[in-house]
Amino acid sequence: MSSVNKTAHPFDKARLEALLNRRFFYAKAFEIYGGISGLYDYGPPGSSLQANIIAEWRKHFIVEEGMLELDTTILTPAPVFETSGHVARFADWMVKDTVTGDVLRADHLVGGVLEARLAGHKEAKGLAANPPAQDDKDKKKRKKQAKAAPVLLSDEIVAEYESTLAQLDNYSGPELGELCRKYDIRNPDTSNVVSEPVQFNLMFASSIGPTGQHPGYLRPETAQGHFLNFARLLDFNNGRVPFASAQVGRSFRNEISPRAGLLRVREFTMAEIEHFVDPEDKSHVRFGEIKDVKLRLLDRHVQVSGRTDLTEISAGEAVARGIVANETLAYFLVRIYTFLLKIGIDPARLRFRQHMANEMAHYAADCWDAEIQGSNGWTECVGCADRAAYDLTVHSEKTGTPLVVRTALKDPIVTEKETAEFDKKSLGKTFGKDTALVQEIVNALDEAGLLKLKGELAQGSATVERDGKSFTLTPALLTIERKTFKQSIREFTPNVIEPSFGLGRILYLLLEHTFWSREQDVERGVLSLPPLVAPTKVLIVPLSAREEFDPLVLEVSAKLRKAGVFSRVDDSNTSIGKRYARNDELGTPFGITLDFASVQNRTMTLRERDTTDQLIGPIDEVIATVTELVQGSIDWPEAARRLPRYDGVQAVAE
Repeated sequence: MSSVNKTAHPFDKARLEALLNRRFFYAKAFEIYGGISGLYDYGPPGSSLQANIIAEWRKHFIVEEGMLELDTTILTPAPVFETSGHVARFADWMVKDTVTGDVLRADHLVGGVLEARLAGHKEAKGLAANPPAQDDKDKKKRKKQAKAAPVLLSDEIVAEYESTLAQLDNYSGPELGELCRKYDIRNPDTSNVVSEPVQFNLMFASSIGPTGQHPGYLRPETAQGHFLNFARLLDFNNGRVPFASAQVGRSFRNEISPRAGLLRVREFTMAEIEHFVDPEDKSHVRFGEIKDVKLRLLDRHVQVSGRTDLTEISAGEAVARGIVANETLAYFLVRIYTFLLKIGIDPARLRFRQHMANEMAHYAADCWDAEIQGSNGWTECVGCADRAAYDLTVHSEKTGTPLVVRTALKDPIVTEKETAEFDKKSLGKTFGKDTALVQEIVNALDEAGLLKLKGELAQGSATVERDGKSFTLTPALLTIERKTFKQSIREFTPNVIEPSFGLGRILYLLLEHTFWSREQDVERGVLSLPPLVAPTKVLIVPLSAREEFDPLVLEVSAKLRKAGVFSRVDDSNTSIGKRYARNDELGTPFGITLDFASVQNRTMTLRERDTTDQLIGPIDEVIATVTELVQGSIDWPEAARRLPRYDGVQAVAE
C-alpha cells in the first residue's frame, strides 16, 4: 500500500477497541450469559483476518519450506503429559489478595505495579517542570488532586525498578514474593497485601471414556502430536532428516488472571513447527539466503545486567559470534521476521528476546521470543526454541518405542575395544540370584576398568564389589578379549527446532499497528491492513439503487470472484463517503465505484484506502489492475501508471 501520514492523531486504544467491538471483530464469549474471562468469539471480519493470516502462514512456511502438515487430537491421555514434564512443570506463579481472595499472576502483578510507578514518576517530573495554573477559588479540588498526584521517585529507585523489569522473566516464585515485600506491591484494585506465590498448573484436566477411566488433559500446545508421530513422519520422509512437520490448531491454558483481551486467553489458535535435525549438524541448507538479514536482538546477558538495549545484527554475524546457537535457529528467526512484516507488523516495534536461565522451558536448550510492542508493552507472540532431543528421548524411554534415525555410513567406522564374555551357565551356578548384579558391575566398566580386570584374571582371579558385596571371578567364568567392530549404520535421536506462533496475539497487535484516524474524521478509524490479510479485498459501491445498475454489479462481482478476489457490495442508502469510511474501518484496501458513466461507457473508478486517491478505466482493465494489487504483484504507484487519475468529472449525469 502507499505510504500515508498516520501521525495526525496519537494512537487511541479506547477508540480502537470500540471499533473492534462495534464492527464485531471479536467479542467476549457467552456474552448474554455474562461471559467468561479469557474466552472470545471472532465475528466475520475477525474470522476472515485470522483465516487470511493462517493461509499466509501455511504458504510462507509449509509450502515454501516443504513441510509435512499434521492435524492431531486436542484430548490427550495424562501419561503423555506426565512423560513430557508438563504435569510437573507447566505452571505459573500466582498470588492471592489476602482479603478478597482474588487471584493474580505474580510476575504480571510485579511488572504492572512497577511500570505504573515509573509512568507516574515521569508524569510527576512533567508536572514539576510545568505546574498547572493555581485556582484559589477551589482549594478543596487542589488538595484532592495533590493527594492523588503521581509520585516522584529517587534516581536510585528508578534504576532499581528498571533493572527489576529487565530481569522480570528470570525471577523464581520465592524471588517474586520477596519483590512484593521489598517494594510493598499490593493488589492494585484493592490495595490489599498479597500472599506468597504458589505454583498453578495451567492445563485443563479432563477424562476420556464414559467412566472416566482414562484421565487426560486438553493440550496446552500442539507439539506432542508431532513427537508421538515421529516414526511415521520419518518413514513418510523416506527416513531422512532434516525435515519439518507443521500444524495449526486449538490449544488451551487455564490462565490465572486473563485481563488483556486477546493477548491472554484460555483457548487460542496456535501454529507450530517441529524441525527435526541431526544434533551433529545444525546448519541449514538455505542459510546463505538469509544470513545478511538484520534482526533486533535482546540477548540474555544484557537482560541479566538489568538493561534492555537492543543489538541490530545480521543473522550470519549472530551465529558467528555465538549469540544465536546455530544456523537452523537463526534461519527460523529470520523467516519469522519476514512473515510478521509481510502481514503488516511494524518492524520498528518488533524484537527478538532470548530467554534467561530461570524462564527457560524444561525442554529447551535455547529459546528466542519474537516480541511485538503494543499499548500493553512488549508481548511474546512467537517462541523459537531449540528443544534438543528431550521430547523424543523421554517418550521413547517411557514407551519402549525407538524414536531414532538410522542412516547408512558412507565410510564404515572400524573400532577395537575390550569386550567381556561370560560363561552364563557357570556364572549362574556360582552366583545364583546375584548373577545379574555381577554382569551389571562388569558391563558398567570402561575401557580402563576392563583392562585392569583382564590383567587380574590373567593372574588367576579378580574381585569386583558393589553395595557391600564382593564377588570373585575366574577365567572359567569370564574372559575379556579385544575385538574389532565394524559400524555401518549410525543411529541417533534428532534434535528439534520449534517455532511456535500465538495467532490471536499477532492478530490483535496487527490491529493496533495498523489503526489510525484521519485528520478530518477523528472519530472514524482506519485499519491499514495489507491486502494480503485484509478480510475484504474490494468494496463494490453502486452509486444508485436503480435497476439498470444491477447487471453491472453482478458482472463485476462475478469477475472478481473468478479472479479469486473476495469482494462485498454496499448498496445502502448512505452517501458514498460514509460507505467508504465504514469499510476503511474494516481494513478494506480497495473500492470500486459504479456510476452512471459505468452504465453508459463501461468505465469505473478504483479507490485506494489510505490515500483515498482514485483512478478510472474500463471495467476489465480496472478488474485486472485490482486483482494484481490484491495478489501483491504490483503496488499502487504502478497502478497509477496504468490507469488515469480520476478527477471527478467523468460521471455522466442522470
